[in-house]
Amino acid sequence: MRVEPVEIFSDATNNVVMKHPGRRFPGVLIQGDTLAEMCRKADSVCASARGTISPDAYAELNDLRNGLWGYLAHYKAVLGEHQIPLPFSER
Repeated sequence: MRVEPVEIFSDATNNVVMKHPGRRFPGVLIQGDTLAEMCRKADSVCASARGTISPDAYAELNDLRNGLWGYLAHYKAVLGEHQIPLPFSER
């Protein structure tokens, strides 16, 4: 872990916009519990959509879901490396 200053353009609740040092453009900070809920919702939507939308549309939806889960897996691994408890249950 390292500590560096970041530029915070908005610190609105669950809608932080900040720029990491060395990056050209700002990004959005998504809290871990919010990300976990987005993953669960993506699972639900994919389950409901399977067989009801075109295979190409389902593939894109599934790619989106997998991308969210990839972010969450990285988040969980990093918190684990630093012995930080998860801010959500893994039901």
